[in-house]
Amino acid sequence: MGELALKIREQLRSLSHGQLALLASIVETFKSPTESFRNLTSNVASEDFLVAFGDILKLHHTLSDDYLDKHRFEASVERVCRALDIPASRPTRNNPGHDITVSGVPWSLKTQGDANIKVDFLHISKFMELGKGKWESEEDLNGLRDQFLTHMTSYKRIFQLRYFRSPISDNGLVHRYELVEIPIRLLNRAKNGIIHMVMNSKQVPKPGYCKVLDKHQNMLFRLYFDGGTERKLQIKDLKKSSCIVHAEWRF
Repeated sequence: MGELALKIREQLRSLSHGQLALLASIVETFKSPTESFRNLTSNVASEDFLVAFGDILKLHHTLSDDYLDKHRFEASVERVCRALDIPASRPTRNNPGHDITVSGVPWSLKTQGDANIKVDFLHISKFMELGKGKWESEEDLNGLRDQFLTHMTSYKRIFQLRYFRSPISDNGLVHRYELVEIPIRLLNRAKNGIIHMVMNSKQVPKPGYCKVLDKHQNMLFRLYFDGGTERKLQIKDLKKSSCIVHAEWRF
């Protein structure tokens, strides 16, 4: 038995019955099988990363049926990277730019796990806040689109952790996550997107879209300028086939 195991064994003596029961459920979680996949070309999801991040996901769902949210996603990436001796640090909370720096490269991290999640299309419900600038005409939406393009200069990579769940017997759930990278060069194509404002909307300011097409005039994604009180930018209908799936976990 290793030194760490002996230390844990000794510490167990001081735990209450309730604490031991909770610890037992965590151990059972780690013993349960995980189906995982990594993109062999990935420079993010190594075998060690796949196992370590999968363990964190399983540990999270020992205590919660809700998906791993953005803040916990950021903390988990930092924890796994440091455990694997990969330099990683997060800026102060609510930083308007990047969410974490890994090996000197700033990353933006997003999550999605709503009931309407689609397998083949990504949706980011709050990519960024749009502030209090002028928002009255389609020409003003051009300026908001430029804010989006400028915002992306503060990081080099964008990842979304996507969550799907399916009920099984005995009130259990099958949890499935996938780690997807959204190429910044893809989002930068918005500079040539088609902008229009929803003139018949009762929101103030009125919402609008920037539709981005490929060379065959098929839609790649849409920017949605969400008007009203929130004034935020969403990304809708982004084809997963245009992105990179680095890893998947199912348990």
